[in-house]
Amino acid sequence: MRNHHVGVAPIAGACVLAAVTACAHVALPRTDPIPVDAALSMRLEPAARTLDSAIAAGAAPGAVLAVSLGGRHFEHSIGQLAVDDPRPPDGRTIYDMASLTKVVALTTLAMMAAHEHRIELDSPVVHYLPEFGRGSGEKSRVVVRDLLLHDSGLPPDPVPPLWMHPGSRSAGLEEALGASLDTVPGAVFVYSDLSAITLGAILEKQYHERLDALFAERVARPLGFTRMRFLPPREWRDEIASTEIEAVPGRPTTALRGEVHDENAWRLGGVSGHAGLFSDADDLLRFGEWVLAGATGRSYAGPLQPPSELVTWTLRQNQPAGSSRALGWDTPSENSSAGHYMSGLSFGHTGYTGTSIWIDPTRDIVVVLLTNRVNPTRDTPKFGMLRAVVADAVMTSLFPDVQPR
Repeated sequence: MRNHHVGVAPIAGACVLAAVTACAHVALPRTDPIPVDAALSMRLEPAARTLDSAIAAGAAPGAVLAVSLGGRHFEHSIGQLAVDDPRPPDGRTIYDMASLTKVVALTTLAMMAAHEHRIELDSPVVHYLPEFGRGSGEKSRVVVRDLLLHDSGLPPDPVPPLWMHPGSRSAGLEEALGASLDTVPGAVFVYSDLSAITLGAILEKQYHERLDALFAERVARPLGFTRMRFLPPREWRDEIASTEIEAVPGRPTTALRGEVHDENAWRLGGVSGHAGLFSDADDLLRFGEWVLAGATGRSYAGPLQPPSELVTWTLRQNQPAGSSRALGWDTPSENSSAGHYMSGLSFGHTGYTGTSIWIDPTRDIVVVLLTNRVNPTRDTPKFGMLRAVVADAVMTSLFPDVQPR
């Protein structure tokens, strides 16, 4: 069950070879750190001190803040890799992205699939996955767009959790796809990992590849990412920030390091649409710059250009009415992790482990914050609104006259 290269779902086709190829090189890439701008670093000193204070107060063992403003870079790290690992993090420390997987990997691949007409956003899910029709509720009415907007009617998580049932990855996916609806499709926003798992299964079937291989081939390699991937090899683990000490049968009783924190993603072999991606701040900031180029209609300096439709995917859809969601992405709302000063055209996402990315195309800025706030436990009340506070500190440091949204 914990061998990540077995139990590949039939839904993904015969992709074992592709998955193995994606994991073939295990030596940790020796990449130069992202270049930082001295003048920008001086301007962001107040934001760095804000983060320092929060980590000193126990919000998380450590953190890395990375900012891109008009292509100039700032990076600041503080704290340590884990409560029992005093080494300091930096921009190349690898963190568990948790639900940032939903936007960095899943939404990006779904956007590419729509661009290539592999999927249609308003086609029923059962058109791609007939087995999705199992379970109660009007599942035949759920369309792909609903999965991206989290208004499919699916519950937040599988009940009972997938990790409670040992077995193959394909069996776990079958269980997830058979979930019953809680509400009528399109009526209510309910943030749902099941929606992301389902969309991931659609992509695997359409491309006949597992998500990890698909992401490596279509996104990570063309963009030159060296530390952003699913299933980081064991040889990398010395540079991965630990997460929680798990009390789950079959999982390590020491802090997780390089194994996905999310239990249901672990049950799916560490590769899922809702969680499983790992990255350092450098690669995530570069990804943000790629998305920012697409959101502002600019070309990107590299072989992979953002799809022309990207800007429409980042806009609030107001479906269902009052929802802050864009397609896959989120937009600022009350008490948002984006803080108070990013514009209404901003978009971003958070991850349960303590990660976030926010992008404001009106100010040409990307803000990345990586922490392992779940080490050694997920009970971390001091983490609170850290992401929003840091985002506000970044915006007010750079734009002294900025006004709240």
